[in-house]
Amino acid sequence: MPLRVLISDSLSSAAVEVFRSQGIAVDFEPALGKDARKLAEVIHAYDGLAIRSATKVTADILAAGSRLKVVGRAGIGVDNVDIPVATAKGVIVMNTPFGNSVTTAEHAIALMLALARQIPAADASTQAGKWEKNRFIGVEITGKTLGIVGCGNIGSIVADRALGLKMRAIAYDPFLTEERARTLGVEKVEFDELLARADFITLHTPLNAQTRNILSAEALAKTRKGVRIINCARGGLIDEMALGKALDEGHVTGAALDVFNVEPATRNQLFGRQNVVCTPHIGASTVEAQENVALQIAEQMSGYLIHGAISNAVNFPAISAEEAPKLKPFVTLGEKLGNFAGQLARCGAQRLSIIYEGVVAQHKTRAITAAALSGLLKPILDAVNPVSAPTIARERGLAVEEIARDAPSDYESLVTLVLQTAEGDIRLSGTVFHDGKPRIARIGEIEVEAEFAPFMIYVETDDRPGFIGRCASALGEADSNIAGFALGRDQPRGRAVALVAVDEAPPERVLSTIRALPGVGQAVTLAF
Repeated sequence: MPLRVLISDSLSSAAVEVFRSQGIAVDFEPALGKDARKLAEVIHAYDGLAIRSATKVTADILAAGSRLKVVGRAGIGVDNVDIPVATAKGVIVMNTPFGNSVTTAEHAIALMLALARQIPAADASTQAGKWEKNRFIGVEITGKTLGIVGCGNIGSIVADRALGLKMRAIAYDPFLTEERARTLGVEKVEFDELLARADFITLHTPLNAQTRNILSAEALAKTRKGVRIINCARGGLIDEMALGKALDEGHVTGAALDVFNVEPATRNQLFGRQNVVCTPHIGASTVEAQENVALQIAEQMSGYLIHGAISNAVNFPAISAEEAPKLKPFVTLGEKLGNFAGQLARCGAQRLSIIYEGVVAQHKTRAITAAALSGLLKPILDAVNPVSAPTIARERGLAVEEIARDAPSDYESLVTLVLQTAEGDIRLSGTVFHDGKPRIARIGEIEVEAEFAPFMIYVETDDRPGFIGRCASALGEADSNIAGFALGRDQPRGRAVALVAVDEAPPERVLSTIRALPGVGQAVTLAF
């Protein structure tokens, strides 16, 4: 079935050309972004959904998207996508955090200047035939202090532009290091200090539980009298009722807003005020930015759908196009080792440790770990994949740890999975040879080399003469064709394990026969 992508928002035609050049069928239906019912009716036919801000990717949309593998947001904010539900369904959610950074930063600076010099009101007055020169007394920004809340991609560009305008820049960002602040030329401060010192405050932080109403009534009361506020980030960062009151009381001199709590903002209590400048969420609306984010999201989605490359995903580790071919065999290995352990486990898992040795330890091991979790959970949960598995594991209280070792090994790369259960540990090791095929290398402490097959019989037994012949005879009498037989032991006449690849799953009576053989302790069918 050919790959298909739906574009449900207004997006540059450049995106369509990128998808088609990669052999991906694409439907451009921008009206669907505003019609959730129709979108839910058609989304089942698509592998990818490319959106901007108009489309709301709700739980219902995700539930209807039975083929959906990736949602691509052409822009930064993904608050219009239900991330937890997408993750639970195994849908990658991508954005383009850099494509419109300069454009949005420039709009924030433009709004700041418009606010400082009352340009919109002065324009309206002049064009109305008035000449109210003495009415529009502005303020200089030179020497003023700009408080930047959120100093990431956009906030750092705003800081650079503000310094060029001879302003002082202070920043509040929990993730901003002192070293990075010095590089940017800003002073890192705590939030309350920023509120108390800033002449202008500009917001550049995502909207989440921690930042919603970050400029609350309480926070606004801590600002210096006469402060001016700019928001080009997300509606919901400012308590609009509290801001309106602060404007009415004269504590806040003015506000410039590109985003609002409810959008489209056809009505808002802040509208109609002479000291408020409003624009219709156009911070990212330049020709250059729209072209950039369209190209980027189409390239990212194509890279994932075709090659498994993951860029700018908000719910999965990044995997570059160069890394994907090298990582893919180890992701497959991780999934199969996890699945092996899940099929052997007879009681609840308590902890999963994955040890990476050799070259593989230099890769993005989180992706391999996610695949191992997916394989581990598949015997009990059908609808699980590497995207959803880490969340499901956390919900079930399964502790997970990754360990990287530089210790010498018999293999160029070795992945060892240790699953702790109430009945004891299950320990499996595997590797990938230069042919790219994942192999089992060790079960417990017993060396046994075997390729994974669709159906295998795993046997634990004493190392006794005649076992191989009796086991093969039992399968032959049942007309079960053996595709491969691998045997390992800890010592002569000690403990042994066997992995028997068969063409189809053997009937239970064959397993019963094998279990009845002298010295056999366990015999189970594995399906990969």
